[in-house]
Amino acid sequence: MSRINEILEQLDHISQNPKEQLDKFIEEGKKVIGVFPYYVPEELVVACGMVPMGVWGGAKEINKAKEYFASYYCTIAQMNLELGLNGTLDRLSGVIVTTMCDTLRPLSQNFRVGVPQIPFIYLAHPQNRKKEFGIKYSEQVFTRVLNELEEISGKKATEEDLLKAFEIYNANRQEKRRFSKLAALHPEVISATLRSAVFKSSYFMEKEEHTALLKELNNELEKLEVVEWTGTKVMTSGILCDSRKLLKIFDDNKVAIVADDVAHESRTIKVDIDMEIAKKNPMEGLATWFANCDDDVLLYDPTIYSRPRNVAKLAKESGADGAVIVMMQFCDPEEVEYPHLKEALDNESIPSIKLGYDQQMVDFGQAETQIQAFTDVMSL
Repeated sequence: MSRINEILEQLDHISQNPKEQLDKFIEEGKKVIGVFPYYVPEELVVACGMVPMGVWGGAKEINKAKEYFASYYCTIAQMNLELGLNGTLDRLSGVIVTTMCDTLRPLSQNFRVGVPQIPFIYLAHPQNRKKEFGIKYSEQVFTRVLNELEEISGKKATEEDLLKAFEIYNANRQEKRRFSKLAALHPEVISATLRSAVFKSSYFMEKEEHTALLKELNNELEKLEVVEWTGTKVMTSGILCDSRKLLKIFDDNKVAIVADDVAHESRTIKVDIDMEIAKKNPMEGLATWFANCDDDVLLYDPTIYSRPRNVAKLAKESGADGAVIVMMQFCDPEEVEYPHLKEALDNESIPSIKLGYDQQMVDFGQAETQIQAFTDVMSL
């Protein structure tokens, strides 16, 4: 087995076994903080000597959460609450819950009330995040989160701890961006399923370990000769695209993902923390990082709405033959945006399809038909 395959197999296994990772951390005497979607400054958790783990729902049955949510709520929110209510998250030392959309806000309060045994940290990001008052507000919010994390960990985070954590996460973001480009060059090695696993595994690993493996993987990929791909190349867009059943359809039909605008993958790793600002004031550095995050349907754009055009530009520059929009069911922000996104893709002559998705889906027959038809059209 080649070193590439060994690393991919390891990351793939981790991506499918978060409980195994959680057990390992706890056995090592580490405290673990659950991190809900998204734009959570995980660096603060690391600076306090704890381990952040992503909580993005899962493909399991929803029962108890139905007492709190109507059936038409986003399944990520429903499943995250379910994981709290059924005891799956009880070994966590705390959770950080964000409020970036109209579903996450009630999730935060339902979780606070329904799961009182887990220490709860409420994170309310500002939408006006770019102006000076927005940056100051973010500094205050992040400082409060840090103080609550320090109470849980029993450790005071020093400026040195914060700067080290920032550097760790900058390095991980950089290697992920590098991997995305290399995966696009080598779809014969990095299937859609494995590409997702590489990103997903980072939510369940300490970032330094993930970065080391990813850097080694990237170095090995760079040694490979670029082989012409005879299948279809696409860009994916959406909140989540990690279903093994769905990704297998991509792989079975020789559909390679050469770029993504997926929140769970590349959307939140576009910019790094400016270390020059952070060295003067760590919290200002973190707040400025959030201010510089753009092109997300949940982030307020104070200029002319540019996100759809930028997503279309990403698809074009990546060399994608088309775009696959994985639409989370009952996600109002993404549904409202879709006509604008479709128009922007059409204006760039980029064919696209929209796949409805939620974490409770077990039958992907319709998606398979759509993808097969899409690839047939692309091959004409």
